[in-house]
Amino acid sequence: MGVWLNKDDYIRDLKRIGLCLLIVYTAVLVGSYQDFYSLLGVSKTASSREIRQAFKKLALKLHPDKNPNNPDAHGDFLKINRAYEVLKDEDLRKKYDKYGEKGLEDNQGGQYESWNYYHYDFGIYDDDPQIITLERREFDAAVNSGELWLVNFYSPGCSHCHDLAPTWREFAKEVDGLLRIGAVNCGDDRMLCQMKGADSYPSLFMFRSGMAAVKYNGDRSKDSLVSFAMQHVRSTVTELSTGNFVNSIQTAFAAGVGWLITFSTLNNKEKSSILFLNSLDAKEIYMELIHHLPDFELLSENTLEDRLAHHRWLIFFHFGKNENSHDPELKKLKTLLKNEHIQVGMFDCSSSPGICSDLYVFQPCLAMFKGQGTKEYEIHHGKKILYDIFAFAKESVNSHVTTLGPQNFPASDKEPWFVDFFAPWCPPCRALLPELRKASTLLYGQLKFGTLDCTIHEGLCNMYNIQAYPTTVVFNQSSIHEYEGHHSAEQILEFIEDLRNPSVVSLSPTTFNELHDEVWMVDFYSPWCHPCQVLMPEWKRMALTLTGLISVGSVDCQQYHSFCAQENVQRYPEIRFYPQKIWGLGFLPQASIDLTPQTFNEKVLQGKNHWVVDFYAPWCAPCQNFAPEFELLARMIKGKVKAGKVDCRAYAQTCQKAGIKCEMGGGHKRISQKCKSQSSKEQPALARWKVGTDSSKIVL
Repeated sequence: MGVWLNKDDYIRDLKRIGLCLLIVYTAVLVGSYQDFYSLLGVSKTASSREIRQAFKKLALKLHPDKNPNNPDAHGDFLKINRAYEVLKDEDLRKKYDKYGEKGLEDNQGGQYESWNYYHYDFGIYDDDPQIITLERREFDAAVNSGELWLVNFYSPGCSHCHDLAPTWREFAKEVDGLLRIGAVNCGDDRMLCQMKGADSYPSLFMFRSGMAAVKYNGDRSKDSLVSFAMQHVRSTVTELSTGNFVNSIQTAFAAGVGWLITFSTLNNKEKSSILFLNSLDAKEIYMELIHHLPDFELLSENTLEDRLAHHRWLIFFHFGKNENSHDPELKKLKTLLKNEHIQVGMFDCSSSPGICSDLYVFQPCLAMFKGQGTKEYEIHHGKKILYDIFAFAKESVNSHVTTLGPQNFPASDKEPWFVDFFAPWCPPCRALLPELRKASTLLYGQLKFGTLDCTIHEGLCNMYNIQAYPTTVVFNQSSIHEYEGHHSAEQILEFIEDLRNPSVVSLSPTTFNELHDEVWMVDFYSPWCHPCQVLMPEWKRMALTLTGLISVGSVDCQQYHSFCAQENVQRYPEIRFYPQKIWGLGFLPQASIDLTPQTFNEKVLQGKNHWVVDFYAPWCAPCQNFAPEFELLARMIKGKVKAGKVDCRAYAQTCQKAGIKCEMGGGHKRISQKCKSQSSKEQPALARWKVGTDSSKIVL
């Protein structure tokens, strides 16, 4: 049974949902979607730094510690804190944007810090322009940008981190322009800090692309930090004389390299062709030189297609005015991208609006063209700062992600496509893009990748019922399948592999009702349900394990809500065996071990392994019903915990010694047994033994 969902059926089934229900649901979704952002007073496009700054401002004003006479202060602050906890987390923010608060039911929060914490410890470097607070999704792009970075890994509650903060700020101002100064909040990004080797706080590391990170272990004074940093700043000083002056300058100019020269004396004739700098301050000299670097080449309408067809270009699109002049540091891109064989240029859309319209460029932006004219390109949607643009250009030119629109949208393309429906203002969307590039490289030749900007192509996004960003969908001719996993390259690869060789069959009401004699295990789930999302990878792995033995399926109860209600599905996820009277695992070789009194004593009580034991009686109906589930458990824990079964009809004394009560009773000429645990009604008794004696038993 195929996993691909027919596009026409997909759209038709969506339309079958009651119109009134859809309108009410959408209204609730939009209302709650706006709520967290409005609580913090930020826009949907707010960065993590802006969200932290907004929350800190509210925390200092509305914290219950500062409002002891307000009985509503605690409740009101819980709402603000909840909004912050969700919006600062990339995964929770995406889930909230897509499903509203309904998607957060399993993650309620409810705790907050003291007022002093928010005043003294929270967001230490958020207000320092020379210090860039790096987050997990942008860290690698920053430190691999070709620039030199010294990064402070700190924890908000660390006193040594606070002691260093004033010195770190002074140091950042001192070396501004020579290297980048960063900070990582290990309270928010603990995993990133562990990955980078920051096992104590503060930890200071020097990063440069192609170089192993270097940890600083010296004195934490400004002078010592400057001395350490300057050891890693690359510079070359050439002593010029009458003999080598002309040749050195001409050789450099031929390679496109300028000179910064200090003269001891100079005659008036030589002064006429030289730009003089009236400062000895390093930062002032640096900024003056950056301003005098040449602008990027301006491409014309007549030369654009030809130039893009023969070279790889990073193009800045502007509309009459060169917006790049606001950040002269971007001029360094020409040199930084030289080793990548990427040329950098500009194009004025006001002089050729038709070309920009065909490229879906309607506002100032930049795009990476990959040497195939205007057919293969990707528009940049990240930060307009040097390290982000540099990382984008390097990733994009070596990946296979292209910008889509109505003219090249692959709705009926013969080759399969992975399409990302997104909005540029959406932070989770921007975080996904580097992962898409990685996945496109790994799956090159097997699957094409494209992005569609729903703020420009709203009609196309509405056609596919895109309600939240990012939404990623696989198109395979007339079939489509939405991806619901975590947005990482590794999990995208797992998803594609599962589409090729599906282990779990997606069931609709029609296909579900066609299940007859086969043995099935079915997971009833909803996409917004976090436990369902956690279960799905394990569910697929289990399906692979049971391939050829029983069939495994799933039903999307958000898409087929009425059907799930008809089947009396009351919670998600809910797993069922079908047919109801035939337990699938009853057909499989037994995974558990039948125990005798001797083997129970030797292996369970005196052995070295952990055991879970099912005490049962062959005549007991609940025991028979539970048997397949115990076999499933035995398979799931195989290699970690041993699973055994004790027949309490055959070995009543062993069961009684284990604390399983077996009561005798019955009618005339008929004897029956009821096996109970010490705290249960009639049922099979399940107990777990830790390594050791029978005193380690836990009755389940």
